[in-house]
Amino acid sequence: MFGKVKRWLGIEGVKVEIIVPEFFQLNSGTLSGKLRFISMADQQVTAVELRFIEKYKRGRRGKKLIDEYTLGEIVLQESFIVNANEEVFVDFVLPFEPLKSEMDMFQEKNFITRGVINAAKFIKGVNSDYRIEARANVKGTALHPFDVKMLKQE
Repeated sequence: MFGKVKRWLGIEGVKVEIIVPEFFQLNSGTLSGKLRFISMADQQVTAVELRFIEKYKRGRRGKKLIDEYTLGEIVLQESFIVNANEEVFVDFVLPFEPLKSEMDMFQEKNFITRGVINAAKFIKGVNSDYRIEARANVKGTALHPFDVKMLKQE
């Protein structure tokens, strides 16, 4: 009985790890990598959800504003078995659409004012952090395994 409870909670169950390069290019429009699955017991993964998220921060101290935007999202519907103590690798390509502010668009159009816009962003404390999240749906569990990997823009 204790084994059933552990399986239902995902203890000793499937673990997922995102394997991607640390740096990416925002203009490329895609992220590619692998997902590594390992488990201590035989279990079935029914789907994997991947999301690419930008955390956009601006302002300083008490006036700081933070928003999160989903730049890309896919669901891998392939079902597979993760056998005990064996690794399973799944390749993925995650397309995304970068969001650009009016300042970013103006900066791309006019190379003369690029330095002025970079200085304005610095003064306003504009910064973006990027991460990729993976969540695997495992048959028979209530708490599904997930992983988060922070990425840096080149």
